[in-house]
Amino acid sequence: MSPPPDLLRVTWAQPEDLIGHELRQAAEDGRDPGPLLRVWLAAGGHLAPERAGASSGPADPELRALACRLLDELAAVPSPLAAAEPCSWEAVRATWPGPGGAAEAAGPGPEDARGLRTRLEAAWLGRAVGCLLGKPVEKLPLDGIRALARAAGNWPLDGWFTERGVPPEVLAAHPWNRRSAPTSLAENIDGMPEDDDLNYPLLGLLLLQRHGKGFTTADVARLWLDELPAGRTFTAERAAYRNLLHGLEPPLTATHHNPFREWIGALIRADVHGWTHPGDPAAAAAAAYRDAALTHTGNGLYAALFVAAATAEAAAGRADVHTALRAGLAFVPPRSRLAEAVRFGIRTARGEARFDRVVDALHARYGHYHWVHAVPNTALIAAALTHADGEFTRSICRAVSGGWDTDSNGATAGALAGILAGAPGNLPHRWTAPLKNRLATTVAGFDGIGFDTLAHLTAQEAARS
Repeated sequence: MSPPPDLLRVTWAQPEDLIGHELRQAAEDGRDPGPLLRVWLAAGGHLAPERAGASSGPADPELRALACRLLDELAAVPSPLAAAEPCSWEAVRATWPGPGGAAEAAGPGPEDARGLRTRLEAAWLGRAVGCLLGKPVEKLPLDGIRALARAAGNWPLDGWFTERGVPPEVLAAHPWNRRSAPTSLAENIDGMPEDDDLNYPLLGLLLLQRHGKGFTTADVARLWLDELPAGRTFTAERAAYRNLLHGLEPPLTATHHNPFREWIGALIRADVHGWTHPGDPAAAAAAAYRDAALTHTGNGLYAALFVAAATAEAAAGRADVHTALRAGLAFVPPRSRLAEAVRFGIRTARGEARFDRVVDALHARYGHYHWVHAVPNTALIAAALTHADGEFTRSICRAVSGGWDTDSNGATAGALAGILAGAPGNLPHRWTAPLKNRLATTVAGFDGIGFDTLAHLTAQEAARS
């Protein structure tokens, strides 16, 4: 008897899993998924996995074909939120501030080149520290994060997660992220390990080096095909990558069988556009749009605009965190769900002294979204930065302690708080020392690079016209 065939389940790609996510997306954007959901369940289909990228077993050919057909049918149903949540460049641009708005902030002059490079080093370091803090608890529910931190005497969160002193029963109930714990717990950190939250800024830097600030979405696509292994992509990026290989071009790459198009992937690519357009939020947001349009639409795209514009405002060295967040929000369509969520996060953070209560309010309001969706995560980032008043340690710890996409949230909050801190020496040594000025990555030409070198290279791109 021959052995059974190996079972290969490719995450974020199987049609029988994609349809569950698209049905959920339809419910969120106002399309009625009920009739097609009933068809799918009656045929033996399942809902989307809550935290994994793929279900455990394959679908038979008939069920997979049904999933593809239902994906096409759902795509043809218009969203009643389309007017409030535009996707085309012209429609999104029409919601931005006009003359006299945040778009006209002046960038730093030539005399500030050294100051910008110093701020950028703090931003790169902050991004790495915040990401690393969140890595061991990525995918854990909120109660698990709190239980692990409390068991280690680290609550409210104020330092690296550790396994030391945590009772075995707590570890059994809330296991660390298995891929990240060996490199991201306090006792294991030895330089910055590879993570997509750092890979994408590296790719963004490479994009600017090759194509300049006038890059196109097609340039982003070609760069990915040349430099980004498909297995290093996730969610919307993997769907778009697959679409490129099928011969589709932007903007179809962001929409065809891509139920992750409003998730957080474009947000984590946005920092570099803010870093290289200091004092010019409009130009940063425009660059972030061209990048995000390969993979995202709607609220997923708006999250990138928000981060890029806020970062650009902070990069000039004159803004506090609240000014930066206001600048970012000015480039988000004001009637969108993302704008409402960011406003709610900021408002709640201002009105509540205890951040765990802010988090509880966010989870109560937005907990129906997937844990990687842009809406809850962007609201949490804005709330964490607001509540911390932009101070570095409080910003990253609040962002990570709020759950959802912990490493991405920590990275984005850390990057903005880092650039606001102004210099690497203004970041606590206990955070930066374990990184040893060394970043691991599979992005060609960057493995082992120092954050000081990255700041120099980024500043060079900021200076290019």
